[in-house]
Amino acid sequence: MTAVDSRPVAGSASGSDPWSAGDRVKAFVALTKPRIIELLLITTVPVMFLAAGDVPDLWLVLATCVGGYLSAGGANALNMWFDRDIDALMERTRNRPLVTGIVSPGECLTFGLVLAVVSTAWLGVTVNWVSAWLALGALLFYVLVYTMLLKRRTRQNIVWGGIAGCMPVLIGWSSVTGEVSWAAVILFLVMFFWTPPHYWPLSMKVKDDYARVGVPMLPVVAGNRAVARQIVVYSWVMVAVSLLLWPLGYTGWFYPVVAVLAGGWWLWEAHALHARARAGVTGAKLKEMRLFHWSITYVSLLFLAVAIDPFLR
Repeated sequence: MTAVDSRPVAGSASGSDPWSAGDRVKAFVALTKPRIIELLLITTVPVMFLAAGDVPDLWLVLATCVGGYLSAGGANALNMWFDRDIDALMERTRNRPLVTGIVSPGECLTFGLVLAVVSTAWLGVTVNWVSAWLALGALLFYVLVYTMLLKRRTRQNIVWGGIAGCMPVLIGWSSVTGEVSWAAVILFLVMFFWTPPHYWPLSMKVKDDYARVGVPMLPVVAGNRAVARQIVVYSWVMVAVSLLLWPLGYTGWFYPVVAVLAGGWWLWEAHALHARARAGVTGAKLKEMRLFHWSITYVSLLFLAVAIDPFLR
């Protein structure tokens, strides 16, 4: 990889324009990637409702969310520590705290490791050790397997790396029951097949960034037509898997109705993207971000249905 000057590019504690305490606090919060963690919590809490078959203990929900945030935040901080060289070269990441210099690499590494330890202990003591070990496993997988091993080496990076982002489903279920059931596994698989068609449209949009730093995201090493075809395949599998909860008896009528309607709209958008790619459409007219934005709405609606369904049986 290209060597990157690690010196701060704007302001430092020793410069003429020192960072304020508020700036530093915001920077450490930014290391946890709170917008991504919001999505993780969207998949954690509804599963707790399904596992409880009612409103789960609110303290348990709070403890699980706090532990999950700290664990995911630690993973994200360690990801930024390892990726600071390529973050400095990518347009979408060049304002991250390690690139601007507001946080030093040593501070980031320490912060990430402390969050990993604290989150594991917190979940073990306040929730249960099954959830704690699942969270630690997700953190280690994201950092060691995805960030350090897969991301820069294979076009399948986001496919297998997405496993870490599926773990909150198992954590939410185990926090209530102390174990993992087939219902949790099905929702885990929904998220597994959701992740590539969720992220590949964004990768299509910023593929020049990834190409610049040599990260072989699928849109970098394959044409739009091939990527869109993969998106369609994963989308169909995701929707099919999402419907398994109902025939296996884990939900009533409400969840499958939402799953069919939301999944149908997803498939419409996926096939529309594929049609535009096949026609050779490029640039803004490809509208790849339509599916990216819908993917977030889709997973929010699906898991909201997971939470509501127990009350309508």
